[in-house]
Amino acid sequence: MPSTSRPRPARRPPGRRACAATALLALALGSLMPRGAQAAPTTPQALRDAYAAAAGQPADAARGQALFTARHGREWSCSQCHGQPPTQDGQHASTGKRITPLAPAYNATRFTDDGKTEKWFRRNCSDVLGRACSPAEKADVLAYLISLK
Repeated sequence: MPSTSRPRPARRPPGRRACAATALLALALGSLMPRGAQAAPTTPQALRDAYAAAAGQPADAARGQALFTARHGREWSCSQCHGQPPTQDGQHASTGKRITPLAPAYNATRFTDDGKTEKWFRRNCSDVLGRACSPAEKADVLAYLISLK
């Protein structure tokens, strides 16, 4: 008996689903690599600058601090888990899991991998804001975190 199922459409190439801002950010970061390739090391400053370029405006540490400490009508703020200022170990509000310092001056591995940075912005912005962070918000938060010495 012949199958009545429809043929599956061809799979889209990786990266086709990315929005224009993500593509611009990836270009700015120089991280358009084949699937499975390791991310090139970066710096917090390079990430901040790439997000600011994608936003079309300079990063602002004061706006970043305000975003970091506010609740935004949700259950948590960034500072509840990461501390204020985020220069010491923090603790996840619901799991109790230890979180290493977020400020790059206190944790040299922070914001040195653009893939990890995007992953954590995606997760944390969803928890704190209930939506994705804009490139401007990411640039501002990074500017604030970089300013902590």
